[in-house]
Amino acid sequence: MTEFVTAVADATAAMRSLFAETPLQENIFLAGKHGCRVFLKREDLSPVRSYKIRGALNFIRKRLAEGNDGPFVCASAGNHAQGLAYVCRHFGKSGVVFMPVTTPQQKIDKTRAFGGDNVEIRLVGDYFDDCNSAALDYAAEAGATFVPPFDHADIIEGQASVAAEALAQAPAGVTFDRVVVAVGGGGIASGLTRYFADTGEDAAFTLVEPAGAPSLHTSLKEGERVRLPRFDNFVDGAAVGQIGAATWDILKRYSPEDVDLVSEDRLCTTIIEMLNIEGVVLEPAGALTIDALKDLPARTLKGRNVLCIASGGNFDFERLPEVKERALRAGGLKKYFVIRMPQRPGALRDFLDLLGPDEDITRFEYLKKSARNFGSVLIGIETSNPANFAGLMARMNDAGITWQDISDSELIAGLLV
Repeated sequence: MTEFVTAVADATAAMRSLFAETPLQENIFLAGKHGCRVFLKREDLSPVRSYKIRGALNFIRKRLAEGNDGPFVCASAGNHAQGLAYVCRHFGKSGVVFMPVTTPQQKIDKTRAFGGDNVEIRLVGDYFDDCNSAALDYAAEAGATFVPPFDHADIIEGQASVAAEALAQAPAGVTFDRVVVAVGGGGIASGLTRYFADTGEDAAFTLVEPAGAPSLHTSLKEGERVRLPRFDNFVDGAAVGQIGAATWDILKRYSPEDVDLVSEDRLCTTIIEMLNIEGVVLEPAGALTIDALKDLPARTLKGRNVLCIASGGNFDFERLPEVKERALRAGGLKKYFVIRMPQRPGALRDFLDLLGPDEDITRFEYLKKSARNFGSVLIGIETSNPANFAGLMARMNDAGITWQDISDSELIAGLLV
């Protein structure tokens, strides 16, 4: 048994004073879809609805053992903040959480509820980098201890307890052939890959990133840690500009082909599917591993045992309309058109006659700015079958209508939709 495995065992045992192990659940629905046994490690069912409590606990308990009583400081807009708050309250220690001013109120309230009187929340800056800089400055000035979200050996050890629990919970005779884990800063991916290697478990790993924030994938292609100049923050629990230094040292042995990049729009179909069919509430980062199963070749899945880490369930239901919208567009079931419509009586009726029985108008906005013979109309259309749009487009062409499909144009759709 390696020193790392022993340390993870200690961390796992320490967690039992805070919360019971999260369940490992075999999912029959996903098994039927992918032709393999799928086991979900339900980190969305931890006390703070994510695995982040593990790293925070391990880091803080070690500092306390060294005689460091805090205060403990972090910068986070979500799961790490809630994990630190919960741990500070458990140990009766002071904590200061820096969050961007733009943080949704729901996440601020949850962090305050977990931390109680032990935790102070400070809202600083519009972006995480500003918030993080403020937290580091405060820690230096106040002599406080900064708790990193992922880039520290003790954080990695704590997150590795997910692997220790999953292996112990596996049904008799079941070994995992493949592990699918999301990558943001790399803490949980580093912990799992190292733990499996050190315990001699022969499982293949699929590392998953959002397509709009491919920090690990880009770094592996370049052969060094790369800071992304910009990234999409939709998958806020796994969107970072740069993989951690400590986590990079562990994950750099993988190749770009080991990293699956998941489309943010397609990810929304999985969030909706798991909610509607399985009754499981997952945040975007928590659904990454399940969505990635769609990209794995059937031959690598057939008859195998696959472990997917459902990393978190802190989903703000105010985002549900956006998630539904993106899911429909990803499935080809909704499109937006700008149509040039003549300014005459009956023109709208002529257009409506082109719609099929399964096509429904969900958005109609007249964009005409001045008196002209033609005006532009923004129109959103949903259908029950993506193939229906080809027929509609053909009918619009036959009718001599000038139109443009703006569904996939981020610039235009972002301005109009």
